[in-house]
Amino acid sequence: MTTVANGTAKGERIAKRMADAGLCSRREAERWIAAGRVSVDGKVLESPAVTVTEHSQILVDGQPLPERGRARLWCYHKPAGLVTTHSDPQGRPTVFASLPKDLPRVISVGRLDLTSEGLLLLTNSGALARKLESPASGWKRRYRVRVHGTPSVAALASLANGITVDGVRYGAIEATLERQVGSNAWLMMGLREGRNREVRKVLAALDLAVTRLIRIAYGPFQLGNLEPGEVREVPGKVLREQMGTAEAMPRKKARR
Repeated sequence: MTTVANGTAKGERIAKRMADAGLCSRREAERWIAAGRVSVDGKVLESPAVTVTEHSQILVDGQPLPERGRARLWCYHKPAGLVTTHSDPQGRPTVFASLPKDLPRVISVGRLDLTSEGLLLLTNSGALARKLESPASGWKRRYRVRVHGTPSVAALASLANGITVDGVRYGAIEATLERQVGSNAWLMMGLREGRNREVRKVLAALDLAVTRLIRIAYGPFQLGNLEPGEVREVPGKVLREQMGTAEAMPRKKARR
């Protein structure tokens, strides 16, 4: 049952509020709430079905939420072997434990698999992350992919019409053969949906096993010459220009 803090129907869900503060994703917020780590107005929450307002006193692990500030975005070159999560039950190394210590609390825009590498966008704003992830943005994700096998040029070209794999329909995918090197080949791929393990599943349907996957671009943001493990902030002006709307770039309230 949904409850409303401070007796008003105006507000937002607690998990969204935590994500917008850049503290965690909505899904992680729900897990933290279930673990008893979150309280509102002195009451430890048992369910994420709670609406809060700007007047609500929200504590996570006994600490208040960080203030909402200017939305910021970073490009990060994720190395292979890191899990895109804040903590891993299996004890594997994570992206967020590997980030520079002077970076503020951030969340990822989407994910990259354990063995995938390349461009991962990071932000301190849950609202900006959702906007960047939204299919409505129409932004293309581009990859360089090494596969074991000899790709059919015709089969790759047919992906422009979409493909159904195990009952799941994937939209148009751009796929071209870059070069064949013995029993391996390098492909260039571009897609807009970015579903879970989409590249691997689609290529497996073409009898091609992915042995390396590098994301080189996410919309207008490029991996460029970033070294593995390196982080570079996108200038605020560039971010505002690319997003095309002030709504995606909340600013700090002016002090009075």
